[in-house]
Amino acid sequence: MAGLLTLLVLAFALSLDSYGVGVTYGLRKVKIPFLSLMLIACCSGVSILVAMLVGKTIFTYLPVEWAEATGAFLLIFIGLFTLWQVYAPAKKTPKPVRKRKENQFNFQLRIFGFVIHVLREPLKADIDDSGSITGREAVLLGAALSLDAFGAGVGAALLGYAPWLLSVCVALMSGLFLMLGMKSGFRFSHIPWVNRLSFLPGVILIMLGIWRF
Repeated sequence: MAGLLTLLVLAFALSLDSYGVGVTYGLRKVKIPFLSLMLIACCSGVSILVAMLVGKTIFTYLPVEWAEATGAFLLIFIGLFTLWQVYAPAKKTPKPVRKRKENQFNFQLRIFGFVIHVLREPLKADIDDSGSITGREAVLLGAALSLDAFGAGVGAALLGYAPWLLSVCVALMSGLFLMLGMKSGFRFSHIPWVNRLSFLPGVILIMLGIWRF
C-alpha cells in the first residue's frame, strides 16, 4: 500500500507541470482539442515508460544499494533543476542570423532548443497563433512536458517502481491536469495563487528522493 501511495505521489509530481501549462493556455484563451490532449498525455506516458526501461536496464548492472541511491539522487537532482527553472530569470538572446546552408544536425539542435523554449514559455507551442494546439504543436508540447519527467523516470526505475503502472498514471494525470488547468485559467484568471503552484513538483520530487535514500 505504501509503495502504491508513493507511486501515485510521484506520478502527481511528474504531471503537475501540465496543470501550470493548462492555466497559461486558459488565461490566454488558447484551446487544446481532445485529440491533441490525448496525444500530449500519450507523449508523457511513453517518455516515462522509455525512461524507466532504460533505468531497469541500468538496474541489472548495479548493486541494489547503489541503484536505489542513484535513483533517489536523480529524483533530488530533477527536483532541484525544476525549482531552478521556476525561479531562474529568463534570458533574452538575440536571434541568430540564419545561413543559407544548414546541415541536419543544426536543424535538430534548433528543434531541441525550441522544445526547451516551449517548456519555459508554453504559448510558443502555438506556432501558427491559431489559438488552438493541434497536430505537430501537440507533439512539441508533449515533448516539452516530458523532458523533466524522463530523468525522473530513470530514477523511479532504479528505485523499483513498476514502469507500466507509473507510465499509465502519468499519462492519465497529465491529460487530466492539463484539462483542469485550462478550465482554471478560463474561470479563475483573477486569482493570484493559480500561477504560484509551479514550485510544487520540484519540492515533491526532492522530498521523495530524500525519503528513499
